[in-house]
Amino acid sequence: MNYVDFADHGLFDPKKMASALRTSSEEIGRTVGLGRDALQRRDRIASPRTQRRLREMTEILAKVEPRFGSTLIAYAWYRSEPLPGFSGFTAMQLVKEGRADEVMEYIDAVDAGIHA
Repeated sequence: MNYVDFADHGLFDPKKMASALRTSSEEIGRTVGLGRDALQRRDRIASPRTQRRLREMTEILAKVEPRFGSTLIAYAWYRSEPLPGFSGFTAMQLVKEGRADEVMEYIDAVDAGIHA
């Protein structure tokens, strides 16, 4: 996965992300816990909160893509696979709750062989 594929003029672009992930920008918004308005107005797309959420999802996908061999499969994992030790929550649910750092730490631990 190339970060440039998800960006436009130095910002993460929900439309480009949606195209690469074969979904809609509205679904991207729901996936990261943002309302519809946050991804329709240029000033809202550029807001720190919106960009942080889009960046968090992109970083997580980039970390797990090599494991799955595909950005689309990594996105499916992100949305639907419950993570052990997180009460059945998926990476998507944790990101929506502002817990992306915990997801990244979990992935790093799995990669280091700490969690199996």
